Amino acid sequence: MNNGMLIPLLASVLAFASVLLLGFGVLSAQREAERFSRLRQKVAGYAGVNDALAPAESVAVRLGRMLAELVRGLGARLGPKEQESLGQTKLDLIRAGLRGPGAVQAFHGAKAALMLIPPSLYLGVVWIMPKAPSVQVVVIGALALASLGAVLPGMWLRRRMAARRLSLLCELPDALDLLVVCVESGMGLDQAIHRVSEELRESAPVISGELRTMTLEMRAGRQRQQALKDLAERTGIEDVQSLVTLLVQADTFGISVARTLRVYSDTLRTSRFQRAEETAAKLPTKLMFPLVLCIFPALFVVLIGPAVLQLSHVFARMGQ
Repeated sequence: MNNGMLIPLLASVLAFASVLLLGFGVLSAQREAERFSRLRQKVAGYAGVNDALAPAESVAVRLGRMLAELVRGLGARLGPKEQESLGQTKLDLIRAGLRGPGAVQAFHGAKAALMLIPPSLYLGVVWIMPKAPSVQVVVIGALALASLGAVLPGMWLRRRMAARRLSLLCELPDALDLLVVCVESGMGLDQAIHRVSEELRESAPVISGELRTMTLEMRAGRQRQQALKDLAERTGIEDVQSLVTLLVQADTFGISVARTLRVYSDTLRTSRFQRAEETAAKLPTKLMFPLVLCIFPALFVVLIGPAVLQLSHVFARMGQ
């Protein structure tokens, strides 16, 4: 096959695949929109709400909802169907703070879109260029863009998980101290958890949201021990898991919860101090690379540069 015909053929195939997947996503989004509209009409009918009096949605909101439904439909068709893979992705999204009903489908849909749309645009730009590069360069560029689109969502999700985990680690000691105060003042554990979640809503929103979710689970009929285990599973932090284990054991064996919380609070402060010492011990090793690569060369140029110039002038005169 002629090299000049290979690039248009690849561009046409990718464009056809993109349009086909876009069509599937549009059909899925349309079905979801119709289902949502029927459900809204039913709810409005039961509640006696007049839709004419309801505030109209803006165009940006409707376009955003349509785009979200499109991405979710694409992810539902192209994403993995294995329950193990879906469960792990759902757990990672929960630990990153993304807990919508269609978060897994939206994540896989965004990954599929990033794998298809940038290579298609790249091939389209190459096709209309007056002097196209070689076929090998075009294929490598398209594969690189597709690989980058497949890797970027996972990298973003891991960074978001790490940021949320750091926020939880920073907010946990304050929440634990308030929990100790509430329990020692005579509150029950359930009431203390609810009070701490309300008090920390502004200053520590991440741990407050987790405690509020736990409170809602217990109000819905879930046992306290199971709700605590769910809290440890959602966060994925060793300190929270240790706290949950202590609370479950205290609840099982009838140990004083206030004493347990105070002992663990002291242990947590010691652990925080040890982590700070570990971070400080790693600092010289981390500073070695910027010192050697960035600071030392400039320092050598400033200190030794004038001497080198003078020596070069001396040797030049000696040569004359």
